[in-house]
Formats: sequence, structure tokens, C-alpha cells
Amino acid sequence: MSETNSPAFTFVKSGIFYFSRRIPTELKTHYTSPRIAFSLRTRSARIAEARARRAADQLDEYWFHLRSQSKELPGKHMLRLQRDPRAATAGVPEVETISSSITLSEGMTLYLKHKGAGRPVTFHRAAERACGYVIDACGDKPLDAYTRAEANAFRDSLIQRGLAGSSMTRVFGTVRSIINFAASEQGIAMTNPFAGVYYDRDAGVSDRQPVPTMALRKLQQECHVLDDDLRWLVALVSDTGMRLAEAAGMTRADFERDSSGALVAHVRPHPWRRLKTKGSERVVPLEGEALWAAERILGQGDGSKFAFPRYNKQASTNANAASAALNKWMKANGGEGATMHGFRHAMRDRLRAVECPADIVDQIGGWQTEGVGHGYGSGYPVEVLRKWMKAATRADMVYGSKQLQEAEAKPMR
Repeated sequence: MSETNSPAFTFVKSGIFYFSRRIPTELKTHYTSPRIAFSLRTRSARIAEARARRAADQLDEYWFHLRSQSKELPGKHMLRLQRDPRAATAGVPEVETISSSITLSEGMTLYLKHKGAGRPVTFHRAAERACGYVIDACGDKPLDAYTRAEANAFRDSLIQRGLAGSSMTRVFGTVRSIINFAASEQGIAMTNPFAGVYYDRDAGVSDRQPVPTMALRKLQQECHVLDDDLRWLVALVSDTGMRLAEAAGMTRADFERDSSGALVAHVRPHPWRRLKTKGSERVVPLEGEALWAAERILGQGDGSKFAFPRYNKQASTNANAASAALNKWMKANGGEGATMHGFRHAMRDRLRAVECPADIVDQIGGWQTEGVGHGYGSGYPVEVLRKWMKAATRADMVYGSKQLQEAEAKPMR
């Protein structure tokens, strides 16, 4: 075969062959996409042909299995009432051996039905993706049919996919949750083989760094120059340490004035944006650039109830789109290591720098404070939180501006 010809079930993109095959109409309910496509990792048409044929044969075999399940097979009633031959030879009454387990895909459907109500589309995709990985590696089996050897093979397949240790932790956590929930709902007594599987949780993981002080001040100054809704979001996060999704899903009503007349932000759950943890619900005093951003948001007269309408046009806040757009801008203006989440790390460091008590830091950022006693009471009053936020933003403003001025004053070499 000529290297320029494209074998069956393949297409070429940037010189690399990709497998592509449409899902049969009667089987589309089993998939989240109407087509299967993935890289064959080769530029050779001959190698691509062999790999594509092997993948097509595997799909044909699996699709035959799926079609067989939906047909009324001869003697199906007998399969449901299989008898134990050992019991018959022992001279005792024959016993029905009916399987009580559901398959992993059925368990996932049950899990999403009950646990996925009101959750964002990313929650559903994560469950579907994790179970898809298991089915690719081990098949779609009854829950109690999976073995520890298969769980280890699943781990190895994730490593071959190039997943970092943190990503593997999320995938394993999702699979364990689905199996545990489905087994509990169905009354299946079993040991989850996907629990306690060893892998290097630090493999491929890089620590998230705080935004450096000089870069933070530069980014905040650029926010004033551009002065649009995207920069208001950056400024709000930069001087509150909020998670990006928390800020992007806020309404104008979430900004209020406290008893002293100063602005605060209420971080609370909404139908379009849940909070990560129960402790994430909090009141954050607005100081520095966050105060400027809140005043700009409240000063707009477009009639929307949302603080950032562009990321709340659908049923859920599109925090992923906000992250992609803003991180690209921050990288261009604040340096390679500047990210939106880096503001959250930086806020913790900034509060440490002014010797803010750790439990106050946790309350401001919505972090979990260890210890039973911290769960009692209503927390620190907003006046106390404001004192420390004001100290952190003012000290950092002076130090960061000085650094920035010194850097700009240095002659170019």
C-alpha cells in the first residue's frame, strides 16, 4: 500500500493516522459520542492499517455482544434458572444460582441518577470517562466479577495513557464511589477491588505556585488599564483568594454592605454553581483591587442578575471557559507561572506574611480547619476578617509596587 493512501477506518491529521468509526445507530445509547476517534500514533500507512483493523475487529466483537444482550435468545429462561450440579449429585434439592450483581455501566447509570442530580456536566463526564477507562481495560462486568488483578491491570492502563498521579487519584476515586454506591443500593456484599491499589501519586505532578508579588501587582495594574468584565474577575480573585468558579458564579446580590457600610462578598451555593465543600460557604471582606472590581460590577446597568453574565448563559457556570481565557492572558502579562489558581496560593502566603492566625486564614479562604472545636460557633466576625485582609492587601501593595518600580527602572541590557 502506498504511504499516501489512507486505510479503512482512518484519516490523517498533521501527518499522523487516526482511527475513526461511526457508532451504529442501535448502539448509540451505550456511548457519549456518535463516533469513536483516537490517534494510532504512527505516520506509516501500513502500521496504521494493521492497528485500525485490529481496533475495528475488537469493536465488531463487542458490538455483537451488545446486540446479543438486547435480543430474546432461545432458552433464555433456562439461563436465569441455572442449577447447581453439585447439589443434584449430593441428593439434595436443586438450587437456583441467580446473579444478584449489576454491571459497571448499569451501576454508573444508577450513580448518576441519584448522585448526579443538579451536578454540573463535568461531574457526569468524569463518571463516564472513569468507567470508560475501566471498560476499555477490563470489560463491562458485573460489579462482583472484577478482581484485584484486573484493578491492577486498570492501573497499568492509566499509566500507559500518561495520566499523572493526581489524575489517577481522581479516576480511582470516581470508580470506587460508583461501585460502592451501586453495590450498597443493590444490597451486594463485596470487597471493592479498586480500593487500596498502589500507584505513585506524585508521578508527573508539579506543585502549584503562588503568583509572585511583582507579577500580582503588574496584573492588577493591567486590570485597571483594560477595565472590562474579564479583568474585574481577575481583580476580584486576586485580592480575595476565591476559587475561580466561586467568583465566576456570583450574582450582584452576593455583594452586600455590612453593618459598617463596607462591601463584602457572600460566597454561597447557587443552582448554577455548587461549592466545593460545605465549609466553602463564607463571607469575604472586600479590600484592595477586589473592592474596585465589586464597585465596577455593581455600577453596570445591563440588567443581568449575574456578576459575570458571559460565563452564566447556560444551566451551569462555565468556569472552564473562564479559566482558559484568563490563564492565557495572565501567562502573557504575568509570566509563565502566573495562573488564576495561583492567586489562591498567593493569598494564603500574603496573610501569613502579616502573621494572620491560621484559623482566620482558613475562614477567609474557605479551607477546612482541623480539629473538632473549630466546628463550633459561627466563626470570626467580619470586622476581624477585614482587619487582616486590609493588612495583607496594603502591605503587599507597597512591597509589590516598590519591586515593580525597581524592575522598570533597571536599564535594558
